[in-house]
Amino acid sequence: MDSHYDQVMKARANPGEGTRWYFAYSTTLDRAAFEQWRHEHGYEFFELPEGEVAEALDRDLVFDFPSRFWGGRVAGLAERAGHSAFGRLYEIPARDWPIVQHKEGLVTGMSVEHEVRVRVPRGEITAVAFVTNPARRSAEGPVSARFVEAMLRGARGAGLPAAWLERVEAAAR
Repeated sequence: MDSHYDQVMKARANPGEGTRWYFAYSTTLDRAAFEQWRHEHGYEFFELPEGEVAEALDRDLVFDFPSRFWGGRVAGLAERAGHSAFGRLYEIPARDWPIVQHKEGLVTGMSVEHEVRVRVPRGEITAVAFVTNPARRSAEGPVSARFVEAMLRGARGAGLPAAWLERVEAAAR
């Protein structure tokens, strides 16, 4: 457990009502990595729902955050008209949103919440994706090979399109 656990649990005590749509596109999709994170941070009680494959519209994958943990730059999303990025869309109960925020690095200032339009079989939905905090973006240093491996493992496990896997690999070069 880390020092943010108490902060997250306090936020869960007064969550508000309803649910939030969460678009996940990186290592959250890697079930093994997610389970390890969940265990290390004391959130064994939290389960991601099944979710569904989704395409974020007018967004593109960028590697714009230098991570000490991953040993190189990790992925974010950038606004780019006509482009898209694949991931999974999850409906998260309001009480669990602080856990998602912790996982995505909001509590450490690594990321910010950003609304995205996502396409799923039933139509378009507005969801929240976590993108690199503009104050922390950088193109310095190499892309983390270990991160890309985890991202690809997650994308495969999440059933994302083969063309997306190829784009992730190409973007990481």
